[in-house]
Amino acid sequence: MSCVPGLSTVEVMRIARASFIQFSSWRYADDCMPARVLGSAPLGLSDQETKDVELAHLLLAFAEKVAKQQYGCARKLQNLCHFLSSSCGNSVQRVVYYFTKALQEKTDRETGRNASEGSESRDVLAMYFQEAMASSTPALMACFLEVPFYQITEFAGIQAIVESVASAKKIHFIDLAIRTGGHCIVLMQALATRYECPIELLKVTAVGVTSREKIEDTGRRLAQFAEALKLPFSFKVAMVKDIKDVNEDTFELEDGEAAAVYCPLLLCSTMRQPNCSESLIKVLRYLNPRLMVITEIEANHNSPTFTNRFNEALLYYSAYFECLDVCMDRGSAYRMELEETYLSLEIKNIIASEGKERIIRCMKIDAWRTLFAECGMVEAELSLSSLYQADLVAKQFACGSCCTLDTNGKGLVVGWKGTPILSLSVWKFHAVNAKTAKYLM
Repeated sequence: MSCVPGLSTVEVMRIARASFIQFSSWRYADDCMPARVLGSAPLGLSDQETKDVELAHLLLAFAEKVAKQQYGCARKLQNLCHFLSSSCGNSVQRVVYYFTKALQEKTDRETGRNASEGSESRDVLAMYFQEAMASSTPALMACFLEVPFYQITEFAGIQAIVESVASAKKIHFIDLAIRTGGHCIVLMQALATRYECPIELLKVTAVGVTSREKIEDTGRRLAQFAEALKLPFSFKVAMVKDIKDVNEDTFELEDGEAAAVYCPLLLCSTMRQPNCSESLIKVLRYLNPRLMVITEIEANHNSPTFTNRFNEALLYYSAYFECLDVCMDRGSAYRMELEETYLSLEIKNIIASEGKERIIRCMKIDAWRTLFAECGMVEAELSLSSLYQADLVAKQFACGSCCTLDTNGKGLVVGWKGTPILSLSVWKFHAVNAKTAKYLM
């Protein structure tokens, strides 16, 4: 489905915020309900857009009451938001539905109704991240195939790796989140047609913290594909209890191998553990890879302030849910599972959790740049070929005209109608000898 005319979901949220701010000084009916929700939308909107703006206005009022710990009023607004929203409606209704559930959980925790649910939710979400790093459920796979962002960054990132190992005959591809291995197939196809410098060996090391059997299944499928391409190939699973347990011996790098690291949507989940990402990067620096490709969610969900996290998450997920509305059928079982199981958990964790309970800690690319620079990494520029791959993949989707591809420094930000969704950046390391590298460990 191509992009549809009218207000985007993000525009609805922005208009609702503007009207909320405009009427925030007005007295509330019965001290809880905003007196000017009805009629707060500007003139010129369709009936449905007016209803969407008014519903978003109620959600913002609900969030404000939660932030001020006015839980009695919050409950009244919660009930109204829940009644007017829907898990199977349009994108605005779905966003309000899941954010209402997240605000309800935050209220329940802070008032003692669900005192133990925080740790339980954290454990479930941690398990989800571990499973998502190792494999893809049918719902996640459907999302990957039908939503453009992931394939755009995948093809552009693999193109950068292909260029970085152009002169190498033995390539060691270190995959920190292999899932189904689709990106490995893209890499293998590119290398198999490199006649000017034939490949002697492509070695893939897949790091996992769970689901060893699923990773091994992926390895067998990749081996069969490599055999069909007549590409010399080996596959190794490197299991660790936690990503922070990775060390230089995990990878068994041999002389003459050119290493490249692929790190998609992993680092944000390491930020809740002190120095975890820094420790991982120092290990990878010891390997001296030709290139490290990093994809991350381009949003700031790591603020210690609830209001900042809420506002940032609301715009991000508004764009994401609208993309799902365009790219997947509303009644799709895969879409329902994706939203109810995965996105709902993410939103709840961002909105309702504090401190160590909060696993989702996404940061924008400039914040990652600061961290990477402190770890001795140097950003490389995405080539024109990588940017061309990104543009080419976007055009393969019917909704491709809604995707925005913006260069950010030397990297790329992929968005939906201008709202950033993912960032792609490629990195090298300051040259260090083995003795210095071990000292850094």
